[in-house]
Amino acid sequence: MSMQDPIADLLTRIRNAQAIGDAKISLPASKLKKAILKVMKDEGYVSDFESQIVAGKGNLTVRLAYYQGKPVISKIKRISKVGLRVYSSSRDIPVVCSGMGISIVSTPQGVMTGHAAKLHNLGGEVLCTVE
Repeated sequence: MSMQDPIADLLTRIRNAQAIGDAKISLPASKLKKAILKVMKDEGYVSDFESQIVAGKGNLTVRLAYYQGKPVISKIKRISKVGLRVYSSSRDIPVVCSGMGISIVSTPQGVMTGHAAKLHNLGGEVLCTVE
């Protein structure tokens, strides 16, 4: 059976692992997932991630970030979905939690935070928000 929304799968795996206190997760790799994880790592929401080949297929291992025993991510939400894509101009990119969270946007220049997209005057598809 094929996966319909791999980004939602990534976010759900992170959410579920933090709910039970797991330190790391493993999932199938893709370029878009790596780009999203790189943004999350740069912003401090993920400790680290690495890519490896297992049985001829790409695999990502993600180490989740915790602070004083609590998950750094309090809420992670998929915005643009398979059935309803959400695109935004640079002026309309959502501000998350009064600037304390990030929105992750896929732009023509690559995947970046909403703040970086506004600075570069780029719009694109709003993938998810992280608080």
